[in-house]
Amino acid sequence: MEKKALQLASVASMIDQFNIPNIQILQSFGYRVDVAADFTNPGNISKERAAELIQRLEDMDVRVIDIAIPRSINPGAVKSAYRKTKKLITTEHYNLIHCHSPVGGAICRLAAKGERKKGTKVIYTAHGFHFYNGAPLKNWMIFYPVEKWLSKFTDVLITINQEDYKRAGRKFQAKQTVYVPGIGVDTEKFAPCQSKRGKIREELGLKNSQIMILSVGELNENKNHESVIRAIAGLNLTYVIVGKGELKEKLESTAKECGVDLRLMGFCTNVSDFYDAADVYILPSIREGLNVSLMEAMASGLPVACGKIRGNTDLIDHPLFDPLNIKEIKEAITTAIENKDDLGQKNLKKIRSFDLKTVENITSQIFMGGGGICS
Repeated sequence: MEKKALQLASVASMIDQFNIPNIQILQSFGYRVDVAADFTNPGNISKERAAELIQRLEDMDVRVIDIAIPRSINPGAVKSAYRKTKKLITTEHYNLIHCHSPVGGAICRLAAKGERKKGTKVIYTAHGFHFYNGAPLKNWMIFYPVEKWLSKFTDVLITINQEDYKRAGRKFQAKQTVYVPGIGVDTEKFAPCQSKRGKIREELGLKNSQIMILSVGELNENKNHESVIRAIAGLNLTYVIVGKGELKEKLESTAKECGVDLRLMGFCTNVSDFYDAADVYILPSIREGLNVSLMEAMASGLPVACGKIRGNTDLIDHPLFDPLNIKEIKEAITTAIENKDDLGQKNLKKIRSFDLKTVENITSQIFMGGGGICS
């Protein structure tokens, strides 16, 4: 009998950036794989990229289902997405369902309750709970009880940082809670390449001696790029951000106000070239699960300055800063510049434990049914 699996996420960008290896693993085990996500509003990738993703998935013999799964709690949108997801799940009778993102994961697990009683196994990957040490009280009041309740309808709860793993293991009721070191990073793809350093710099008009700091991520409040701009005011640095978002004009205005050389590059497919061009990577986010770009920067041999928050501390122990403390951010950037060779080598060594092959091996064991969960 044909084995069928569903990968579900709120937006297409989560499939594009996180789940192609998961799909390939499932196919290697003989599953026919469907993918459900919002491909019309695809998240932090362009609609052109989303169209390319659909074609890539179809070339892989993966069926694509476009469902408008919201990223925020919109009652009407949630109800509509739940109806469509439940119809899909009860029609297809999947053997295995792997869901992602807080709202998408909630909708999917509730929609799969009936099928789960018939033997469907449900896996949920938490890419960083909205409740964490230091999180706002409202996050704890809203998201914590919901995730704890939903864990009852979860066969395997995958966590990607140590803080979430310890909390879920102690407090939640999933049949099995496992730690996976993120989604993994292709350490060969992002290996340092000094000969490519000049490519992006030439495009940006930067001399080799000009210090370039880099961030990769959406232009939103959580990514906290504005704090970096204010921290480097008066320093002879160029700040490059790869990513798009609603704060583009605000960040440009802040940079002008502070006299900072800011370059907003939008969404780019050649992100590895930017790592090769940079001198320091900075991740000023207020909240993260286990940030992919941080791992890519480490694999590229870059020194990193990042916020002292969950996930980041699994990877980096120095230099760290309070994401809302401008003085600490400035000091961390200075430290990273002054010690960039030593820090870069340390990061290269550390990131080996988070290699993509390591993560794929762990994920394979989960899908295969380590402990009898998903077999």
